[in-house]
Amino acid sequence: MNEDTISLLKECNSGCKMATNSIEQVLPYIKNDTLKSVIEGYNDKHIKIGDECHHMLNKSQEQEQDPPTMAKAFSWISTEMKLVVNNDSHKIADLLIDGCNMGIKSVSAYINKYKSASEDSRALAKRLVGMEQEFLKELLEYL
Repeated sequence: MNEDTISLLKECNSGCKMATNSIEQVLPYIKNDTLKSVIEGYNDKHIKIGDECHHMLNKSQEQEQDPPTMAKAFSWISTEMKLVVNNDSHKIADLLIDGCNMGIKSVSAYINKYKSASEDSRALAKRLVGMEQEFLKELLEYL
């Protein structure tokens, strides 16, 4: 497995972890059962893609990568402060849409940066971007 493949998989895995951390943080605030169901479904999809990254990295005896500690802390504090002030469906969808946009931009940038990554890893990263785009579309209904 070449370095670009390893780097791309680590970044995708880290992004999936960041997404699941954010989703699990907002779940207790969700009052709308339909929105909760949508969000839980995409949480499961993030976990599955993260598991695929982890499995591919393990094949090459590489360690997965956690999101940067400062990014996790800032995200958690920012989300908590916003939800304390307003935790309606609109605000929750808005926060998660911001996360989707960050995921789409960062994973797309990594796909472009790690051009010599394997086709399997690039396909997985593109699936992640596509999933984020679908999630964003579904969340738009709650704005």
